[in-house]
Amino acid sequence: MRIYLPSTFTDLAAVLDAGGISGPPLTAFAVTDRLAGPEGAGDDEELEYEALRSAAAESLRLLHADPAAPRRRAVIAAEAPEAVVEPAADDDRPAAVTLTGALPLKRVAALHVDAPEAEAAVTEAAAHPGSDPEAGPLADHELLWYATQELPYLLDRG
Repeated sequence: MRIYLPSTFTDLAAVLDAGGISGPPLTAFAVTDRLAGPEGAGDDEELEYEALRSAAAESLRLLHADPAAPRRRAVIAAEAPEAVVEPAADDDRPAAVTLTGALPLKRVAALHVDAPEAEAAVTEAAAHPGSDPEAGPLADHELLWYATQELPYLLDRG
């Protein structure tokens, strides 16, 4: 199952150092039955994008809680066995799930990260993490896609 795990650059460094994602349970986002709707009909790509956007919004909350982290949203896209993904309890976000087990780095499929030019907009949006980022300063900033092997370079360790 493809999950989207909200992150920060601080968390990305921890993933690189640990060789994987640890510390469950963690909130992640995925294409869930609740997201797809009662008919289960929906464009798969649109649903995946909505799960990614939900994780990016949660990344703003993480940035709000960690003022020392670089002001760039980060989302880890990973393939998780269904055995370690559970529905999120008492969560009103339709794409929310709970990651209950660790994932090795080889399960990470890609990273989605803001360009450095987005830092001012991310700083402003992270100050108000409950607001709609699509209507605010981040409306003009899409997350960029990076391969897993580019993680050290993103963190200036390459």
